[in-house]
Amino acid sequence: MFLKKKKAESQKNSPLQADTMSQCCHPSSGAAPGCGAQGSEIYNDVKDYYGKYLKKSEDLKTNACVTSTKPQPKFIRDALKDVHEDVVSRYYGCGLVVPECLENCRILDLGSGSGRDCYMLSKLVGEKGHVTGIDMTDEQVEIAHKHIEYHMKKFGFKQPNVDFVHGYIEKLGDAGIQDKSYDIVISNCVINLSPDKRAVLGEAYRVLKDGGEVYFSDVYANLEMSDEIRKHKVLWGECLGGALWWKDLFIIAEEVGFYPPRLVTASEITVNNENLEQVVGDYKFVSATFRLFKVPRSVKQNKKYQVVYNGGITGSEAELQFDINFTFQEGEVVDVDEDTYNILKNSRFAQDFLMRPVTGEVTSKSGGCCRAEAKEIMIDPFKLLQQLKTKNTTSNAANCSGLGGCC
Repeated sequence: MFLKKKKAESQKNSPLQADTMSQCCHPSSGAAPGCGAQGSEIYNDVKDYYGKYLKKSEDLKTNACVTSTKPQPKFIRDALKDVHEDVVSRYYGCGLVVPECLENCRILDLGSGSGRDCYMLSKLVGEKGHVTGIDMTDEQVEIAHKHIEYHMKKFGFKQPNVDFVHGYIEKLGDAGIQDKSYDIVISNCVINLSPDKRAVLGEAYRVLKDGGEVYFSDVYANLEMSDEIRKHKVLWGECLGGALWWKDLFIIAEEVGFYPPRLVTASEITVNNENLEQVVGDYKFVSATFRLFKVPRSVKQNKKYQVVYNGGITGSEAELQFDINFTFQEGEVVDVDEDTYNILKNSRFAQDFLMRPVTGEVTSKSGGCCRAEAKEIMIDPFKLLQQLKTKNTTSNAANCSGLGGCC
C-alpha cells in the first residue's frame, strides 16, 4: 500500500440513512467476481436506478455523472450532433471519454448505457473499425440496439460497425468477448458502480491486444470511505458510494499488469442535495480521466529518452496533449521518462513519434513546456484539481498548454 489508509470521522445520522445497500468486493479485499448475494444486491439496485428510476439527466442528485472533462475538438462535436436524440436523452456520463488516434481501431465501451459514446466513436473509427458496447441494464441496451440502422444510414456506412451486448463488465467472457480482441477499452463513470473493480480491470487487460489502452473517466475519493457511504443506495447510484480511493487504482493496475496510470484531467464533484451532503460530510470526490496501457514490462535501465511528435493525428494535428505531464508539439524534441518512452514505443502511437535513447547533456524540452530537468510526474487528481483552482484564481499564472509540464 502507498500509505496507511485514513478513516474519516463518523457522520451524523442522515434522514436517508435507512436507504442503504450492502457493499462487497472492496478493492483491497481480493474477493472474486460476483461477490455472492451482496454483489447481486448491488447489481440489482444499480440496474433499477439507471433503468427505472432515472428517466433523464436532470434526475441526478449530484454532478458526478455530468462533469465535463475538457473542451472537445470540432470533429467530435460534429459526430455527437449525429447521435439520435433518444440516445442522448438517456445519457448519464461524467464527461466524454475520447482518446486520440482512433481510425480503424476496435473499441469496447464498458457500461455503454444508451449507446451515445458508442455511436459517436463508430463514426470516428470508420467503416474498417468496430465498436462494441456492453451494459447490464436491459432498458439501456434496448434503446441502444433500436438505433443502429439510423446511425449507419446517417454515417453513410454500408454495414454496421457497432454492436451492443448484455452482460457484466466483471465477466466479459460470459458475453462472448475474446482475449486480445480490442485496441482500446473505454469507460465513462461506470467502474465505480461495480462491486469488484479488480475484476473489471483484469477483464479489460485480458481483452486488450498487446499495446492496447484503457482510457476511462471515473470518480475517486480522497481517502477510504466509511461503511455508511459504501452502503448508501443513492450514493452508489450517483457514482459516489462505490468510488475508489484514488491510490487504490494504482495498486490494482499494477497487480493486473498495467503500466502505472497516466492522469489526463480532473474536475471537482459537488453534491447538490442537503441530505446527501450530511452523509458525505468532509469526504472529497473528483471526476478524473486516466489512461492505462498494456505494454511489455522491461528492466529499468535509467536511461534518458527523447521523442518527437510527427503530427497529423486527427484533432491533434499540431499538438498532442497526451496526459497532464506531457504535451507534445509537432516537430519538437521532448525528454520523457522511461515509462512514457516504453508506452509510446509499444502502443498505437508508435507510428506517430520518432524516438531514441540519449546520453550526455540534454537540451530539449521536458513535457513540452520547459527546459529539461528532473520533474515530478503528477498522479494525484486532487493535487491537480488544487493546482487548477490556483491557476484560475492567480492573475500571474503561467501561460502553458500543459499544467504538469510547467516549471
